[in-house]
Amino acid sequence: MGSKVAFITGASRGIGKASAIALAQQGFDVVVTARTLEEGEAYEHGSRDSDVKPMPGSLRATAAEIEKLGRRALPIRLDLLDLASIDAAVERVYAEWGRIDLLVNNGIYQGPGIMSPVDELTQQHLHEIFRGNVFANVHTIQRVLPRMLAQGEGCIINVVSESGMIDPPAAAGKGGWGFAYGASKAALIRMAGVLKVEYADTPLNFFNMEPGLVMTEAMDMRPDREDFINFYGGAPMKVPAAVVAWLATAPQARELNGQTIMAQRHCLKLNLVPEWQPPRRSKS
Repeated sequence: MGSKVAFITGASRGIGKASAIALAQQGFDVVVTARTLEEGEAYEHGSRDSDVKPMPGSLRATAAEIEKLGRRALPIRLDLLDLASIDAAVERVYAEWGRIDLLVNNGIYQGPGIMSPVDELTQQHLHEIFRGNVFANVHTIQRVLPRMLAQGEGCIINVVSESGMIDPPAAAGKGGWGFAYGASKAALIRMAGVLKVEYADTPLNFFNMEPGLVMTEAMDMRPDREDFINFYGGAPMKVPAAVVAWLATAPQARELNGQTIMAQRHCLKLNLVPEWQPPRRSKS
């Protein structure tokens, strides 16, 4: 067997890009997917209102960094709201590379409604958020699970959010989040434990990875960035990326099968990023 293959959504920037690089450093060939194939492309990503400003990062740039590490990279444009694009991406990987050993469901719906208060939330935005954050992930898992079983090994990591576990500390736009986003993430959190039960007699592993507040490009552009940092501190992207790589490669990760891993705590516990220490949070 050749190198293991990782398939990552939302890998043009942020946690997805950092995870792709961390996995390449661990010997994976990496399929990187997102909407932004080329630098400068603009897509709707406003969290409360529509915004189509280009954001830094692209699949081409992520692929170039993977290849600098001596691993293969396959950049494929994919839109979570278009299930046909998911099917096309998955089938291309099996046709060209023959296998997927690790699926990292990192990409999320990017568009208006995420930060909408309940009285402003439209049915259209609610449906789109669930399409991108829940239905697309279920669809992708269904596409790879049978062949992981046939391979006799495989791992699925869903990147979740504490917004699906707790109430917001403040209103949306002031350090909190909207109902639709938290509800969609709460739904996804249930997946890993269910899969562990359904595939208990197999060697497949399933994890939720909760990254905590991470200083991504998108976070740096938020007008309420300082409110989030005040509430949650913040970590560099290499922290959740290191935890993704550990879950995908460490034999002892099997003991956590089906669980939700809080990335920042796990990283500190195992000293996965020795140079990082969490900042002190304001008590105000």
